[in-house]
Amino acid sequence: MLSRRLAVLSTSVIRSSIRSKPILTFPSVQFYPTQLPHSSNSHATFIPNEFVDSLGFRAYSLLSLNDLRDNIPRKKPTRKGRGIGSGKGKTAGRGHKGQRARKGSKLGFEGGQTPLRRRMPKRGFKNPFSLTFQPVGLGKIAWLINAGKIDSSELITMKTLKDTGAIGKQIKDGVRLMGRGAEQIQWPIHLEVSRVTVRAKAAVEAAGGSVRRVYYNKLGFRALLKPEWFEKKGRLLPKAARPPPKQKDKVDSIGRLPAPTKPIPFLVEGSQDLQVQPLN
Repeated sequence: MLSRRLAVLSTSVIRSSIRSKPILTFPSVQFYPTQLPHSSNSHATFIPNEFVDSLGFRAYSLLSLNDLRDNIPRKKPTRKGRGIGSGKGKTAGRGHKGQRARKGSKLGFEGGQTPLRRRMPKRGFKNPFSLTFQPVGLGKIAWLINAGKIDSSELITMKTLKDTGAIGKQIKDGVRLMGRGAEQIQWPIHLEVSRVTVRAKAAVEAAGGSVRRVYYNKLGFRALLKPEWFEKKGRLLPKAARPPPKQKDKVDSIGRLPAPTKPIPFLVEGSQDLQVQPLN
């Protein structure tokens, strides 16, 4: 590109010298007169713009828009299977026959020897029946009661704790009542949680209250915490689920669910049309 521009520049100089007339320059380029360094005349000045016009040079840029290119890497990707001249033709670098010359091998296959995943010993295990409970202390519940966010005369459920911010929004398997701040409970309260510690239960019962351990499955928790979700989906609220045999001795009763707000449709005897009857 540079050689081409220089050739054009030299051609323009020759043509302008033959025609002996100045070539127009860009008016945006301004030069100021300067004094000649080796001139005996102190008033002699040198005007570069006039000198360029007399020689016929053109104020020309060596860069133009049609010469712009993307920043492409010099090393191009290898194209396999495109002829012997590429060095990766025919077998495309896979060799001749064999397992890896075709579709491929199994991940972790080591040629028939015992793979590494089988040579390494096992450590620990993951219990599929483990449960994750969200803890909440009695001191936090007492602080919410004093702040007026929880009514101590009503039943305090896990939905009440969630709505008031006593626990987080993500309740996996339930709530565990802890004994932290048990000395702040000075009045009777009634709670329904998934698990309760011995200290927390003793503190609540000493104040005249009660704690009941209730069971909810995944669907039951959704019905308890977000009953509007079922109404939005046009579904009925589920029935309360019974605890599995391994949790029967760890809970006191089945968790209660809110009553359905929408009537259940069913067929009336002696009629072929689907009618909606309210629940009694």
